Amino acid sequence: MTTVSIPRLHRFEAIDNVRDYGDYATAAGARIRPGRLIRSANHARATEADQARMGEFGLGAIIDLRRPSERRRQPSRRPVGFDGLVVKSDHDDGGDAPHMTFLRTSDLTETSGRRFMLDTYAAMVRDPAHIDLFRRYFEVLADQDRPVLIHCAAGKDRTGVLAALTHHALGVHRDDLFADYMLTNEAVDLKRRAPEIARKLRDMSGRRASHAAVVAFIGVDESFLDAAFTAIIGRHGTVDTYLEQVLGVDTARRERIMANLSA
Repeated sequence: MTTVSIPRLHRFEAIDNVRDYGDYATAAGARIRPGRLIRSANHARATEADQARMGEFGLGAIIDLRRPSERRRQPSRRPVGFDGLVVKSDHDDGGDAPHMTFLRTSDLTETSGRRFMLDTYAAMVRDPAHIDLFRRYFEVLADQDRPVLIHCAAGKDRTGVLAALTHHALGVHRDDLFADYMLTNEAVDLKRRAPEIARKLRDMSGRRASHAAVVAFIGVDESFLDAAFTAIIGRHGTVDTYLEQVLGVDTARRERIMANLSA
């Protein structure tokens, strides 16, 4: 495992889960440069101070992993002076995001919440819209040398899977890959926010959710990410095969990405 040499978590006024997912050692003996790979939740509530601070990253691209309906409901506020590329999905079925349907229609128990998350992760890596975005993201990493930010709604599930695939492609140790994923639980302050989220769920659905159910839904668990990798391996044999054959990360592209990101 690597030794963390930078503060990974960046506290913003109204953007959650902002952190650097670079600065890890790789199997090839290189190191991912800090400040080049940034992840977060959505930017819809970003304050002027948040926008200015986000602008300090010097982003060359933002990968917005949300569905079109999510973007319409919560449009992003871009960093001050942002002149980079925005990669987003045009796949729109006109319906609610799956997590909204779940919250409105399912029993809000720990068991149902965990089952939903496991199924969501397994389905995500097969979904055409996500595959398209993931593929375009890796093209961006190969084609430019400015910092890149990835985000979804909460910055934990879609963002977490894509960050983990990035780490795997770059040869980051599995322990570091999972540790980085699990940092969401620290970044979102589960203990403090769970009662607030429970109240919002009750207002939205008319039903009460247990503390354990809220934690299962708004936090992350290693078993969730493992479900994504298990689904990939079950269909493609290895994560490397999935990266190459589905996401277009062949040897040449991987080498270009590593060259752009290496310290």
